[in-house]
Amino acid sequence: MAKLRHIALSVPDPQKSARFYCDAFGMEVVGEANSATATGVYLSDGTVSLALLRYRTDAPAGPRGRDFVGLHHMGFLCEDLEAQSRAVEAAGAALFQDVAPGKATGYYEKKYQDPDGIIFDITHSGWKGAKA
Repeated sequence: MAKLRHIALSVPDPQKSARFYCDAFGMEVVGEANSATATGVYLSDGTVSLALLRYRTDAPAGPRGRDFVGLHHMGFLCEDLEAQSRAVEAAGAALFQDVAPGKATGYYEKKYQDPDGIIFDITHSGWKGAKA
C-alpha cells in the first residue's frame, strides 16, 4: 500500500514561501533543491515532505509550464516501486518522467499523470523530511 508523504508547490520565491509555512504552521526546513530541474526548499511537519519549487524550464514543469503557481504534484511512498508502477499504469496513469537515481543519494522516483492530467510521483526511497 502506498502512503501520501510528499506535496510539491510551484512558487515564484521558494525562500519567501518557506518563511510563510515555517511561521504559519511550524514546519521545519529539512533541505534545499538546486538541480537542473528546479531550485527550492524542502519543509517537513515530521511526516509529510513539502517541496517549494521554482522550475527552471517548462519541460520538467510539465503541461502547466514553469510560471505556474500552485499545487504541482503529490507523491506516494510505496514498498515496491515496480509493482506500484504496474498498478498505476493499469489504472490509467501515463508515465511523465523517470527520474534516475542521484549519484550521491540513491534517490529514485517516477512521475505520472493521472487520467485527469494531475501529476503525482511514486518512490520507494522517500523524500527529505517525509516519514516512512
